[in-house]
Amino acid sequence: MKRSLYCGQVDSSSVGKTLTVCGWVHSRRDHGGVIFIDLRDRTGILQIVFDPSKKEIFNVAEHLRSEYVLCVTGLVRPRPEGTINPNMATGQVELLVEKLEVLNDSPTLPFEISDYTETSEELRLKYRYLDLRRPSFAKNFILRHKLSQEIRNFLNEEGFLEIETPFLTKSTPEGARDFLVPSRIHNGSFYALPQSPQIFKQLLMVAGFDRYYQLARCFRDEDLRADRQLEFTQIDMEMSFIDEQDIMDITERMIARAFKNVLNIEIKTPFERLPYDQAMLRFGSDKPDTRFAMEIVDFTKDLADCGFSVFANVIKAGKVVRGLCIPKGAAFSRSQIDELTKFVGEFGAKGLAWMKITDAGAESNIVKYFKPAEIKTIISKLSASNGDLVVFLADDAKIVSAGLGALRLKMAKELNLIDKNKFNFLWVVDFPLFEWDENEHRWTSLHHPFTAPKDEKSLDAKTAGLAQARAYDVVLNGVELGGGSIRICKKNVQQKVFELLNIDEQQAKEKFGFLLEALSFGAPPHGGIALGFDRMCALLCGEDSIREVIAFPKTQRASCPMSNAPSEVSQKQLNELGLRIAAKGVKKGI
Repeated sequence: MKRSLYCGQVDSSSVGKTLTVCGWVHSRRDHGGVIFIDLRDRTGILQIVFDPSKKEIFNVAEHLRSEYVLCVTGLVRPRPEGTINPNMATGQVELLVEKLEVLNDSPTLPFEISDYTETSEELRLKYRYLDLRRPSFAKNFILRHKLSQEIRNFLNEEGFLEIETPFLTKSTPEGARDFLVPSRIHNGSFYALPQSPQIFKQLLMVAGFDRYYQLARCFRDEDLRADRQLEFTQIDMEMSFIDEQDIMDITERMIARAFKNVLNIEIKTPFERLPYDQAMLRFGSDKPDTRFAMEIVDFTKDLADCGFSVFANVIKAGKVVRGLCIPKGAAFSRSQIDELTKFVGEFGAKGLAWMKITDAGAESNIVKYFKPAEIKTIISKLSASNGDLVVFLADDAKIVSAGLGALRLKMAKELNLIDKNKFNFLWVVDFPLFEWDENEHRWTSLHHPFTAPKDEKSLDAKTAGLAQARAYDVVLNGVELGGGSIRICKKNVQQKVFELLNIDEQQAKEKFGFLLEALSFGAPPHGGIALGFDRMCALLCGEDSIREVIAFPKTQRASCPMSNAPSEVSQKQLNELGLRIAAKGVKKGI
């Protein structure tokens, strides 16, 4: 028997036709001598009916169980009145089985194939091929496929060339940890899997391929979270003879088209541009969620002369005082406020000052230290109302931003302030070029060391902290969807950046010599962007974790319970590679 249609394609237009469908037994019901089976494939579920008058087929149907694989032929007919299911695409019809072939049976599964089954992630990943049978996964991966096709179609129409870059490349000292691959031919030497195609796409610009893209596989040996995996996919783009506006424009049009054609959602362009300093001040994050208000307000100047010594001393030390208004938070108990204090402490904050706003003004054990005008300023600047809770952090700007930014998100989620039907895009721009690493006592790149400065004159040890990058991040609903920059296209400028990053001439030559050489051969002005494809898919599918849109993800412990990767290898393989394994649990050099 040859399949005529997928299960989800059978509808009212198929009534009166004899069709063949294939799939898995999703559920089985026996009603008054008639057997009903929901047959499932990747497109949906179709109700098939076994009539007892067809004894031979009916006898086989009585022994069918969940996840048996069937091929059935039969007549499509309308469902009887009162049995129509409006929640199913195929809910107005059913197929009366005339021929049945059991292609394979199945033992009892370790968990039910249902979107409502409560199953541990470990078990789900061990039997990932079964987990992927769930209808929600079919929707997710169909959407992922459609999104990749829209991206490719758009970029092809815009004159981009899809070019593959190497998986086996050279380890570099910056960024996350590399995955290293030992070389059998070059004993003692290692390749690295690419954290991104960054250098290669720049070399393609030097080569004259002025519009490149790739749905690139990338690898980073880092701790896993909901939005991170050891291997992931990014939409990688690079262009020559352009500026920041050109890249942001084409990215916006690509995203808008994808949302329209995949979800039928209109996205307003251009996206808002938000300077980095403003993002950190108002939202405490360089990837702010703007679906709700509740912005952070700076009181450093307003409270410089206040009588509250904690604030006054912090301000005199050159640090900041900022506040946040929590709607209806005045109803919080003291123990709840203590929990908030504990929460911000995780970000380095030493305490959380607070005031409950009432009709009379404000109440707390610190109100007596403030002048009426100062209280009025606090209430006014935070737009606080009766019943709200005002909280403050006083410390280094970085700690205050991290603490209040995280608290802002926590409160918005707990108080249901976030409109989950919104898609709020924005660009964060005007990033610092460098940030100071207190542990290593040196400058590091905020993005990567190939980002061009806005002003080349700022590339000086004395002014490095003031240097701004020609960089831009696109943010969606508090998630960094991707980032990019205009790249350094002059060898002497790239060398200067390496110097400020404490990469000496020998290291630069060893790690990036081929890039520096390429920049000396007429490199054009160029720039690009990389968007997290898995993150975009998760957001479009309404999933909290990118694991739900990746076919075979790793656990948070960086393992695959299904294949038992990573695994040990034979001594013969190790000998060929010239490797020796240290005693388990022993980490050399630490």
